[in-house]
Amino acid sequence: MRAGFPDFRLGNVLATSFTGTLSERHGNAVERIPTPQRLVDWLAVNGLAVDSCTPAQLDLARELRESIHAVATAAALQNTLPASAVQVINDRSAQGRAAAILTPEGKRRWRLGSASCVEDALSVIAADAISIIAGERDGRLALCASPTCRAAFFDTSQSRTRKWCDMNTCGNRQKKARFTANQRKKPGSVE
Repeated sequence: MRAGFPDFRLGNVLATSFTGTLSERHGNAVERIPTPQRLVDWLAVNGLAVDSCTPAQLDLARELRESIHAVATAAALQNTLPASAVQVINDRSAQGRAAAILTPEGKRRWRLGSASCVEDALSVIAADAISIIAGERDGRLALCASPTCRAAFFDTSQSRTRKWCDMNTCGNRQKKARFTANQRKKPGSVE
């Protein structure tokens, strides 16, 4: 990772990992793709390497990210999907020229064209969002229980009762806060 930038929060679901490029939305927000080059870095880490990114393409990516977050949040809460956000997702999905490729291990991988551009990568992310929001994959959309985060994530746990977008960040932070609060309540504890 490039020095001076927050680490990426990587997950197993492309679309919700992409929405995680902005974390702590209801606290001190952390922007993980603040520059066009940082978006190029994130795409490369996620198997969607592109040569470059313009500020306008970064704006398109952020618009897609926020649209996916809005639609995933509505779906997790079983609310009506916001039409403008659905339109952005559909537009980005239709604009790309990526192809699904089957690997020898039986996995799907995306191949971008030789002159791949950010729009091609965004189409893959939008298609992934459509897949999970439409219920085509085994799991459920949920929202992080952290009041400062509230990130949408795709819960594929066996019981479908996961509470945190990431146990190593939000989950641990909440457990630590609960432990500290309980310690303060004990008689004889030092304040």
